[in-house]
Amino acid sequence: MAEGDTILRLARRLDAALAGQSIAASAPNPRGRAAGVERLDGRRFDGAEARGKHLLLHFGELALHSHLGMSGGWHLYRRSAPWRRPRSSAWAVLAGSEQEAVQFGGPKLRVLPSERLRRDPQLARLGPDLLAADFEPESVVAAMRAEPGRGVGDALLDQTLVAGIGNIFKSEACFAARVDPWRPLADLSDDELAGVLAAARHEMLDAVASGRHHPAIYRRRGPCTVCGGPISSRGQGDANRTTYWCPNCQR
Repeated sequence: MAEGDTILRLARRLDAALAGQSIAASAPNPRGRAAGVERLDGRRFDGAEARGKHLLLHFGELALHSHLGMSGGWHLYRRSAPWRRPRSSAWAVLAGSEQEAVQFGGPKLRVLPSERLRRDPQLARLGPDLLAADFEPESVVAAMRAEPGRGVGDALLDQTLVAGIGNIFKSEACFAARVDPWRPLADLSDDELAGVLAAARHEMLDAVASGRHHPAIYRRRGPCTVCGGPISSRGQGDANRTTYWCPNCQR
């Protein structure tokens, strides 16, 4: 699943390629036509916004809301360049003067009035965006205190507590902070929780800047790079998302 770093990097790329331009919008796939993509044709693209794992594209009084989930993706191409996937599978094509953005798949794609987007209950339930410039961990730590028995690794995936962290950076942040992802929130101090959030933010912003991420623990084959011990993994939380950790380093 695309995590917050991917969405923020994508928003910046879309801004660089298309912001301020009049867009030729089309929907080769029926899913895109059902979402209302063609309503954007001829409109000016004002800019992209990353909100956790959600991508919001603004076109005046209309907006496009995209969530990529496990299978979706946005591609950027030069106009007239060949695509890596069939045109018939594209849900949305947003073409500017020189480049075009093409969206394939995902659980959510919709065009709606900007005013309705601002009142959208799904977006309103999101916690603070971990990668926002004004992110402050104190509010997230305070919210986590309401569920003292919950494991910290599971809590990091709860988008209503903090938006943007997915399964990769859940494991990576706990490892970087040397915190056992199975520890109940009640057992961690405020400083420890803030340290995990800071580790997640640092690693994700680094991935945004570099365009890549080399996991230290997630799906790692072989011994821990720090202590040389075995890496453990098993499902965690109601969604049973696999958590990776080093029992030696993360006691």
